Amino acid sequence: MKNAGVTAVPASYRRAVRKELQGSVHEVSYPVSHYINASRQLVTDRKADPEEAGRETVRANAITKACNLYLPPGYDAKDMDARYNVLYLLHGVGGDHNEWLFGNGNSDGRYLLCNLFDNLIANGDIDPLIIVFPNGRSAHDWSDRAFRPPGTNMLGFYYFDYELRYDLIPYIESKYPTCANIMDTSSEGIQYNRMHRAIAGLSMGGMQALNLILGGFRCDSAEYAETESPWQNGLAETVQAPGMSDLFAYVGAFSNAPTSSAGKALGTRMALCGHRLHLLYTTCGDADEVAIHSYRASIEGLADSAKEVLGDYYQILIKDGLHDFDVWNNGVYNFIRLAFRKGGEQLQSRIFQTELTLQP
Repeated sequence: MKNAGVTAVPASYRRAVRKELQGSVHEVSYPVSHYINASRQLVTDRKADPEEAGRETVRANAITKACNLYLPPGYDAKDMDARYNVLYLLHGVGGDHNEWLFGNGNSDGRYLLCNLFDNLIANGDIDPLIIVFPNGRSAHDWSDRAFRPPGTNMLGFYYFDYELRYDLIPYIESKYPTCANIMDTSSEGIQYNRMHRAIAGLSMGGMQALNLILGGFRCDSAEYAETESPWQNGLAETVQAPGMSDLFAYVGAFSNAPTSSAGKALGTRMALCGHRLHLLYTTCGDADEVAIHSYRASIEGLADSAKEVLGDYYQILIKDGLHDFDVWNNGVYNFIRLAFRKGGEQLQSRIFQTELTLQP
């Protein structure tokens, strides 16, 4: 279907709203007990299957990481009645938890992305929500942003699901008034909670949204995997991740990186997990020399393999789009409007394929 209902970001949404309608940004620190150590082992404080993890698991002290939070306008920590949906936004290979904010530019003295969400909320497009900007490297050297395929900081990208499930989400949902409560593991609780969490990412973060949430392959340095890199970038596939569709009902991948898994593998794992994904939103610029091939490979065969567990599926190609924030801002603008729709209405099992022009 071509009538996808997606649009370019309105120019007015890039401008700041009145001060009383503005959200706020905060950096917070939290403990992480699941990460890659200097010996390339997976540190975990629970029983973990080394075969599933694809490496030795050990116990060790927790490390402290940082993430950024967007708290919506009117947020009051003392308000016991307010409850919020949560969006997790993942960064690229050379970025960190600041990339969506610092790397995206400013308008009227505010982060452009904050203006975008302030306007979405102020205009009634979405309900107020909390946004979490994690550092996606689950490794002892998580602050190292260098691209070195043999580096443990790179390996940490492919093990972020452990941190997300066992460290970050529990921290957020214990400290902030979220709709979801990960401590409720009843079947009813799981189904309710996942409807109030969304996750999306740009480039490397888009790969994480596909490989780790839907259930593609982890990667390691080709040197340590003792195989050739199919992408000629020093990285190679290892074991398949179990997927996290039990935690998220909405997933977005914007210009997903070359190590993204093939669509058939992603769809097959989704079907095995059995949790219905209400929204999968994928987008890429047709002039993006970094990601266009991985984007096309990751969508090919996904719907056929996922079958009935896949709900609305968007494949949005941006005409003349590059590997940049013009594409990614458009992605997050449309994704969040479709994920947390006012009134909660959802379309069912439709595939939307369209080409969008951002500039007149």
